[in-house]
Amino acid sequence: MFWKRKSKKQDGQEATGSAAEGAVDTQEEVEEETESEAAGVAAEGEKTTGAEKADETVEADESVKADKAAKDDADSAEAEDSDDAEASTETETETETETADSADEDSEDSEDEPAKAAATDDVFDDEGVPEPGVTGPDSSGIIRVRSEGVFEFDGTKHEIVSNTWIVDTGDDGVIVIDPAHDADAILKAVGDREIYLVACTNGYSPHIESAIKVAEEGDADIALHPREMRIWRRFHGAEHRPEIEVEGEGSFEIGDLRVDVIALPGTSPGSVGYYIGSLGVVFSGDTLRKGEPGKVGDSAIDYSKQLASIGEALLSLPGDTRVLPDQGPATTIAAENVNFDSWV
Repeated sequence: MFWKRKSKKQDGQEATGSAAEGAVDTQEEVEEETESEAAGVAAEGEKTTGAEKADETVEADESVKADKAAKDDADSAEAEDSDDAEASTETETETETETADSADEDSEDSEDEPAKAAATDDVFDDEGVPEPGVTGPDSSGIIRVRSEGVFEFDGTKHEIVSNTWIVDTGDDGVIVIDPAHDADAILKAVGDREIYLVACTNGYSPHIESAIKVAEEGDADIALHPREMRIWRRFHGAEHRPEIEVEGEGSFEIGDLRVDVIALPGTSPGSVGYYIGSLGVVFSGDTLRKGEPGKVGDSAIDYSKQLASIGEALLSLPGDTRVLPDQGPATTIAAENVNFDSWV
C-alpha cells in the first residue's frame, strides 16, 4: 500500500512593529514665573520636541522595513515548501504509476503460470536417466514403481526401465497397471491394500512379466485384450489365461473409480489405454510417451495405425489430462497435441 504524504503548509510568524506603535508623551506643563523665562523655555521646548519627533519617525521607518523583510522571508519559505510538496506529490504519482505498471506485468505473468506449471508440477514428470525406485503417491493417490529388465524382441535384447502404476481406488484397494519386471517391488508398494485388478495395456513382457505373481498374491483378476493372447502365451504359456478380456469402449467400476478402456492399436493389435476421468489421467502403455510415439524395442510396428490411435483416441481427451506411459516421464495431452504435426 502506498501512502500519499500530505504537504504541510508552514505557518509563518506574522511580523509586528513595536517602535512604530510606541506612545510619545510630549506634554509638559511648566509654570512660568516670568514672561521672559516662559518664552525661553517654550522656545527651547519646541526645539527639543521637534528633534525627538524626527528620531521617532526614523525609528518607525526602520521598523516597517524590518517587518516587511520578515514577511517577505516567510512568504518565500512558504512558497518553497509548496514547491517541495508539489514535487514530492509528482514523484509519488510517478512511483505509483510505475508500481501499477509493474503489478500489471506481474498479473500477466501470474496468468501464464498455471499453463507453465501444468507440464512441470507432476511428480512423475522427471527428466533424465530413469532409475529403479518408487515415486509417489501423488495428489491423486497414484504410485509409480520403476524396475529394470531385459526385453527381447525380434532377436534383439534391450535393457529397459519400465513403469508400473498403482492406482488407489479410494476404499483400501488398488489397481495395478502394467506389472513389469519386479513383482516384489510392486507388492511392497501395494502394502496391505487389496489388489482389485491387474490391467495390462498389451502382451509384451514389460506389461505382463509380473502379472501372474502379483495377481495371485492379491487374488485378483488379470485384464488383457484377446488379440494379445498369442504374445501372452509365448511368455506365460497357456496354463494361466487372463480372466477378463478388454476391448475399446468397455469400462470398469472399481471401488470409487470408473475406468474406461480405449482401443489403441498400432504397437500391437490389441494395445489399449486405461482412462480415469475423475483423476484426469490416461495410462497409455507404449502407444504414447513424452515427446514421441512409443516404440517396441527400436521398432515402429504399424506407425500409421499408431498415429491414428494417438490423434483420434488420445488427443481427443481434455488437454490437461496427464499421460502416464509404460516408460519415461509423464506428460499431458496438451503438450503432445503440440508435437503431433511433427510426427505425421
